[in-house]
Amino acid sequence: MNRNSEYGPKLLVALAALALSGAPALAFSLDDLNPFGPSKYEQKVDPQVPADHFYNEGLTKLDKGDYEGAAKKFGELQKKHPFTQHARKALLMEVYANYRDGKATDTTTAADRYLTLYPTSPEAAYVTYLAGQVLFENMPDIHRDQGNMVRAMKYFQAVVEKYPKSEYAADARYKLQVARDQLAAYELNVGRFYMKKENYAAAINRFREVLFKYQTTREAEEALERLTECYLAIGVTHEAQTAAAVLGANYPNSPFYQDAFDRLKGQGLSPKESQDSWISKLFRSS
Repeated sequence: MNRNSEYGPKLLVALAALALSGAPALAFSLDDLNPFGPSKYEQKVDPQVPADHFYNEGLTKLDKGDYEGAAKKFGELQKKHPFTQHARKALLMEVYANYRDGKATDTTTAADRYLTLYPTSPEAAYVTYLAGQVLFENMPDIHRDQGNMVRAMKYFQAVVEKYPKSEYAADARYKLQVARDQLAAYELNVGRFYMKKENYAAAINRFREVLFKYQTTREAEEALERLTECYLAIGVTHEAQTAAAVLGANYPNSPFYQDAFDRLKGQGLSPKESQDSWISKLFRSS
């Protein structure tokens, strides 16, 4: 049965009876006339706040140094006005606000979202650079995990490869070299730790990492000298002699070469390169 046809006449009769009886007027709402009972939830109209309101509030908070508050305002704009030019600008500013706040995870998350949504925008190089920079500025010392530095290198490498003519490319190249030095120093530090434990196999693997991945860093000299020590310790003399010979050929004035030379001399040996050694092959191919 149609519910409108059932209740419509009854409501009209009731209202007519009230009017004819001369009874005093009653205050009632539409909920009073609802046969199903009053509305459970109050209906409110939520006026649309203009996008530039959120944007300007975000800028004001930025100017006052409230970077967390600014990031929230720019995020709110994106939720209220998605898929608009305002949303793109707000996401860019969210990246910047999080960067200024030193929040590495929030910065890179927003940056990755921006680069996914707007990969060809004029600001893509800047966003990529900021993502690398916030990780770089949170650089741990060489005694701690270097995950952030590895991630920073990926962003800087992207700047160099995708945006080589941008104003950020030169600084990205410089910081890539700094990051490589940092990672090489980390590997060296772990290798020294294993040497102290007389775990020479593990130490050699760490020094190999330095030469394979970071051969152009200043840590390569020490890695070759440490390899001389490790190979002498386990009796693999031809690799020890090769490490010292390659060290002398590439860094003849290095104090590490003198150390390696003296260690070999102490055992009646001298630097001598073996062409079959992995060390020799690595440096010949580079």
